[in-house]
Amino acid sequence: MTAYEIIHKKRDGRELSGSEIDRMVSGLLAGDVADYQMTAFLMAVFFRGMSPGETELLTRAMLASGLTIDTSTIQGAKVDKHSTGGVGDKLSLIVAPVAAAAGVFVPMISGRGLGHTGGTLDKLESIPGLSTAFGPEEFVTLVDRIGMAIVGQSPDVVPADRRMYALRDVTATVECVPLIVGSILSKKLAAGLDALTLDVKVGRGAFMATRERGHELARALLETARRLKLPAVAVLTDMNAPLGLTVGNALEVVESIDVLRGGGPTDVRETSLELAAQMIVLGSAAGDIEEARRTAERVLDSGEALEVFTRFVEAQGGDPRVVDDMSVLPRASIVAPVTAVAAGDVTAIDSLEIGLAGVGLGAGRVRTGEDVDPAVGIVITTPVGSPVATGETLATVHAAREDAAARAVERVRDAFTIGGDAAPGETRILEIMTQG
Repeated sequence: MTAYEIIHKKRDGRELSGSEIDRMVSGLLAGDVADYQMTAFLMAVFFRGMSPGETELLTRAMLASGLTIDTSTIQGAKVDKHSTGGVGDKLSLIVAPVAAAAGVFVPMISGRGLGHTGGTLDKLESIPGLSTAFGPEEFVTLVDRIGMAIVGQSPDVVPADRRMYALRDVTATVECVPLIVGSILSKKLAAGLDALTLDVKVGRGAFMATRERGHELARALLETARRLKLPAVAVLTDMNAPLGLTVGNALEVVESIDVLRGGGPTDVRETSLELAAQMIVLGSAAGDIEEARRTAERVLDSGEALEVFTRFVEAQGGDPRVVDDMSVLPRASIVAPVTAVAAGDVTAIDSLEIGLAGVGLGAGRVRTGEDVDPAVGIVITTPVGSPVATGETLATVHAAREDAAARAVERVRDAFTIGGDAAPGETRILEIMTQG
């Protein structure tokens, strides 16, 4: 079939064969399928969807577009964690060391932030000297030696995803479940994983704005992973308010280290421990989830996870002093308070607005490839459920320019809802979904 015929078939809602899906994916890389034809195909999938079988075939085709990293020399279970993206989501910096300290190998290929959602690589690269650019052999060596590594996607790993995502990003087809599944799982399978924990975020600051949409994505990820013989679990987590108290790359590194030192915000600690526990069970480093939760808590509170993080930073070229002296991180020249215009309890903080305020400061990017300012961001001083008096500080804006600070102050203030009788959410963890 020609690309035209395949697009026509999917446009009409008919199911595609493996050879037809392969034709579109491989043809894009070979130059036989033009960008405008792939764009039309992606839009047809967006509106017509894909069956579970088609989604599996799409994932396989994307995986076959590049190399698969050989992790067979690592003598132990290789388990990763993937987040669908959120505001203040610094969990990988905590979860990976906790799981590694518990005996699980964590080969993590991460991404950069785009739009209001932050990126793990951007956060890590705010640590002076730290590199996330390693080839496959170096990556495997790091994981084997340290127990974990966090790197960026190599051009040779799932190159079809790089091309397809660039087209999705500019054609409003990012929030398409089969395309999200293919993108996530092809990259994770290419990393040579034995199992995967999925953090599916739902709410104002997530791509999946409702719990129903989060369910849909989690089910599709778990079913496709099952078909591909990849054990997986999905944890639905709330993203209506920013996660933790910091938004911004260096600021989030500080908060992550606080948690690794036994402190930090309760919601960050709790969610990190649950995700790490799920990885520990999948990696057979504990007999059941309760034992895994105890193990995760033990290695965090004992400082073992912090030791792994320190070795990881040094192994990837970063300044290990950051663990004890966080003044080595970049700092913004301007710190402006955001004050309350009314008294009462903070009943809500709009995570999307906080995320967009961070982008406006330069903590995030609007287009792929843009630079970010590692020092800027927002620190929340009055979280949901806290009382506040008129004129008291709700948050602080960390900025490089006065005009950017002034705009962010107003946007952050508008993100806070102040009323009465508020109580903080009991947990970020909404539901745990399995393949069973």
